[in-house]
Amino acid sequence: MSKHLQVTFDAHDPRALSSFWRDVLGYVHPPPPGVELPPGADPLAAWDEFLARIGVPEEQRNSRSAIEDPDGDGPRVFFQQVPEDKVAKNRVHLDVRAAPGLVGDERMAALEAECERLVALGATRVRRFEPEPPMGAGHLVLADPEGNEFCLD
Repeated sequence: MSKHLQVTFDAHDPRALSSFWRDVLGYVHPPPPGVELPPGADPLAAWDEFLARIGVPEEQRNSRSAIEDPDGDGPRVFFQQVPEDKVAKNRVHLDVRAAPGLVGDERMAALEAECERLVALGATRVRRFEPEPPMGAGHLVLADPEGNEFCLD
């Protein structure tokens, strides 16, 4: 039997980092337990109200956050607050599949367009790898707002 996978990020600002990755992946913030959100409601505002109602001190309300695939296919992504800074290259990273099935100039143009969108969201462009057939299709390396590297592939 297979297991469910959750990807966890250590973060200084879980809410901000989860919002960045929500927009990158097309995910959503789930509502608090037992809360039914009306269409168009802000799930983060609902979390603020929920946490206040159950007595979580305000300074602890940004200690964690999560996002989920609205279709239920992808893994849940969890963000937990930690005091230390990121100090080295990630040993594991995410590949955001932004150009599946595309090759050559068409692929790289699609990756560049997605890179522009993500930089506008707060990502930093790190490096471009040109296509090197037959093994390398070309990809871009970016970093999220807290410095975690990821690839546009």
